[in-house]
Amino acid sequence: MKIAIIGYGRMGHAVEEVARERGHSIVCTIDNHNTDMLESEAFRSADVAIEFSQPKVALSNILASFTAGVPVVCGTTGWLESMPSVRMMCDKGLGTLLWSSNFSIGVNVFKAVNRYMAHLLDKFPQYSCSMEEVHHIHKLDHPSGTAITLAETIVDEVKRLDGWQEPDAAGAVAEDKLPIAHRREGEVPGIHTVSWDSEADTLTFTHSAKSRRGFALGAVLAAEWLKDRKPGLYTIDDMLGF
Repeated sequence: MKIAIIGYGRMGHAVEEVARERGHSIVCTIDNHNTDMLESEAFRSADVAIEFSQPKVALSNILASFTAGVPVVCGTTGWLESMPSVRMMCDKGLGTLLWSSNFSIGVNVFKAVNRYMAHLLDKFPQYSCSMEEVHHIHKLDHPSGTAITLAETIVDEVKRLDGWQEPDAAGAVAEDKLPIAHRREGEVPGIHTVSWDSEADTLTFTHSAKSRRGFALGAVLAAEWLKDRKPGLYTIDDMLGF
């Protein structure tokens, strides 16, 4: 399979390594210094593009992929206010996109487990839920896209919650909101913790990434799955069958 990489930082390099190990070829790598490659014949020859860039350029990269007729796997977060217009284009057959806030297989199993736990604990109002996410200092958006996805999964199952909220300076949130705290430190690939606290006990669930390789492998697996799919907007749940 021919893969174009958009965003050639740490994740882009990890994607390239995994893709080559799995027998794929890289037809081009595109970063902020050579965005004109999005209009190149090399880019148009790609079977799939894998996009890990920055929130401010993710949308333009996706639209350029649509224009070139290249399906795109996107793991960039922080641009989702534009998702409705992208969804509309995909519904009209104008593009093919698989987006996920996190391509790690472990994280997506973690999400499924948290959905089930939220379903169970919805019946026990003595438990209050909270979340914390920790990432490297280069991550600009917060809370992380993965934390938001996990939060939305939990809120869908718990009737006493009506959305999520980052704590204010005093650490307070509205009573009906799921609090999501964040920290940025060092080169931490990503740690997500969900806690259910009561007077009697605390249930804590944590996913801790050891490196970017798990994210890269998931993205390449997603590209393999997306190749030759009909136009549309897909999620990693579609790929994994969850």
